[in-house]
Amino acid sequence: MQKKYARHRLAILLEPKADQSVLGKCIDLLLALLILLNVAAVIIATVPTIANQYGQHFERFNIFSVLIFSLEYVLRLWTCIELDNRPISNAKKRISYFFSPMAIVDLIVILPFYIGLFLTVDLRILRVLRLLRIFKLGRYSSAMQMLMQAIKQEYKVLLASFSILLIMMILAASGMYMIEKDVQPEAFGSIPAAMWWAMATLTTVGYGDVIPITAWGRFFGGTITLLGMGMVALPAGILASSFSEQAHQKRETFKLKIKEVLADGKITQSELAALEKLRRQLDIEKVQAEVMFNMMDKRNSKLGSTLCPHCHKQI
Repeated sequence: MQKKYARHRLAILLEPKADQSVLGKCIDLLLALLILLNVAAVIIATVPTIANQYGQHFERFNIFSVLIFSLEYVLRLWTCIELDNRPISNAKKRISYFFSPMAIVDLIVILPFYIGLFLTVDLRILRVLRLLRIFKLGRYSSAMQMLMQAIKQEYKVLLASFSILLIMMILAASGMYMIEKDVQPEAFGSIPAAMWWAMATLTTVGYGDVIPITAWGRFFGGTITLLGMGMVALPAGILASSFSEQAHQKRETFKLKIKEVLADGKITQSELAALEKLRRQLDIEKVQAEVMFNMMDKRNSKLGSTLCPHCHKQI
């Protein structure tokens, strides 16, 4: 029983924003800080003069970080069954967690270090792979979580838009190949060679290293540029719309909770604590939450109940 309690307590502590105690906040902060320091260390270590002078310190910090991340990974694998309420065996719960996106990220973060211990691998590659640790911030960054959720929700539409971009790139490369192949065989001598120009033009980057020189080529290139401005905006618009929808869903979820709390015309400390916990989980600003609360309170006051906007107690 004590083992189960300890495992459940540890699972809550390791889950970001699940435990609002001082210990829970400290664990979240320290792990996020360690990830940021690792990324900064990898970037700074690529400067030859700094690497030559402080290389040993960077390596010791890396070993320390890998030990911490390894311990975190093992503990998450051990405690994950406490966060999974499905009626399946613990082994299946752990296997399910093992193949979850964040667990795979955790494994990739520590794997290069252990591979380097047993296999001869280019150390420069291993150092660059340490940058993958930045993906661990996905647990602690609401922005990254919203981005992943947006991609997950809209992946079919995004796939369709990228398919259209691919078709446009092939058509643009084919057209420029037919127009410019005789005058610029080194740049447009084949459709695959022309695809570099098509990609740079459709994405409106326009590096300028390959440009059409004939009149028809320039006209065609300008047309492709104008089409590219509209086509590239498609994925951005889809993601922006999904971000806005997620923010709206969060606000609606918080409003439903406020309505539930105010339903009986009074509010208890436990309800306040639950409301504050939900606000933190949804990453809603405190000022914005107070505005929503006051708006719901005004509606509730029509039923004869008024709450203080500061302490939220019945007046």
